[in-house]
Amino acid sequence: MRVGFIGLGIMGRSMWQHIYRAGFPVTVWNRTRSKAEEAVKLGAEMADSPKEVAERSDLIITMVGDTPDVQQVVEGEEGALAGARPGSILIDMSTIAPEATRQLAAAAAKKGVAMLDAPVSGGDIGAQQGTLSIMVGGEAEVLEKARPVLEPMAKSIVHCGPIGAGQTVKACNQILAGLTLLGVVEAFAFAKKAGVELEKMLEVTTQGAASSWALANYGPRIIQGDLKPGFSVRFQQKDLRIVLQEAEQMELPLMGTALVQQLLRAVQAHGGNEDGTHALIRIMEQLGQVEISPKK
Repeated sequence: MRVGFIGLGIMGRSMWQHIYRAGFPVTVWNRTRSKAEEAVKLGAEMADSPKEVAERSDLIITMVGDTPDVQQVVEGEEGALAGARPGSILIDMSTIAPEATRQLAAAAAKKGVAMLDAPVSGGDIGAQQGTLSIMVGGEAEVLEKARPVLEPMAKSIVHCGPIGAGQTVKACNQILAGLTLLGVVEAFAFAKKAGVELEKMLEVTTQGAASSWALANYGPRIIQGDLKPGFSVRFQQKDLRIVLQEAEQMELPLMGTALVQQLLRAVQAHGGNEDGTHALIRIMEQLGQVEISPKK
């Protein structure tokens, strides 16, 4: 199976490599051409447009930033659907609104192209290690055809339901991730203010019931003052915007999620848009008048 990969950002630049190492020929495209040129040095072929990627591929993966980006690389004049053949498979692994996913799937179906929505969780570390959790919406038989391509990137692949269900579960994931992160930074502030060594607090809490992926992965970074993005504030805010928009349509109150979104907005206001989401620690420092994470 020939695979096309569109989007070589923090996540995509690692994801395509797992597919290639599993033995699949991969053609890539990225808006910033230099990133695609880097992929060519590692074994990929490069196309000049998403359309050309699709023309060379049996299965096309998109991994880009936001709903308009996906719509552009899929439905644009030089988008993937302009070059995709009937019988090919389109998998969007970006995080976008469920309704937008369903609209894209309908457009793909008119071209005879099957679509899956398959957003991921695990951040840059999961992408690098091939241990992403993939939540999939779409037809089960299409997923089985695509599974050999997805497996090299993942520790978990779960079929969540019809098209759009993957995005809905990803929204749930982002609710949990945001609220868990708030707990992490509050715990760090409490320990620091009380005079407990942060390393000791982290050693204990990562071994008990309070442990979480965020604590285990972001905790050491916070202690070191490393706020580089595994997943940026900008993209988390995009995801939380999707969550809150969907919740509004359902008339569902999400008080905690809204609070996290506003606190991350404060991070953005202080220049942290491109920092990792754990830059939330900076706002906690200001609110608590305590220095927690050394500044670099």
